[in-house]
Amino acid sequence: MTETRTSLRDYQRQLSARLANQETRQTISKLGIRAGGELWLVDLADAGEVIPVPAILPVPLMRQWFRGVANVRGRLCSVVDFSAFTGREAVTVDQRSRLLLIGDHYRMNAGLLVEAVLGLYRDEDFVNGPGLTLKWCKADYKDRQGSLWKQLDMDSLTSHPEFLQVGI
Repeated sequence: MTETRTSLRDYQRQLSARLANQETRQTISKLGIRAGGELWLVDLADAGEVIPVPAILPVPLMRQWFRGVANVRGRLCSVVDFSAFTGREAVTVDQRSRLLLIGDHYRMNAGLLVEAVLGLYRDEDFVNGPGLTLKWCKADYKDRQGSLWKQLDMDSLTSHPEFLQVGI
């Protein structure tokens, strides 16, 4: 018997395609992450893939939140510490930490370093929150336990001059 091996990236693409073809496409639409002790939601369409944190090579004369570059399957990827970028304490990389690669449609080889990925969520898991007006926050919600979640506005983040200017 021949064993067929699938790369993680191919598996995630196949899974994404299956989800898009199912009725649940409307319900399972967000990825939960934790950064700086805050809970964030990312639209699945905005997330490229989630990988364990690879070796990161620091780059001199960059902003404190720019952790450096990483080799992701032969492609150099900028690594932004999302927690530090939002003004919180920098991520301490451990076994739960992940690199959330930004979706290919943004044409940006970059990833957000986060404390943890918390799983997939449906819209009905949340109710509207208090109406925060924060940078890079599309909306805010509360879950059934009363925890506050912010929805990342990836369009706004990836086009904002502050995010694009990594040098000092």
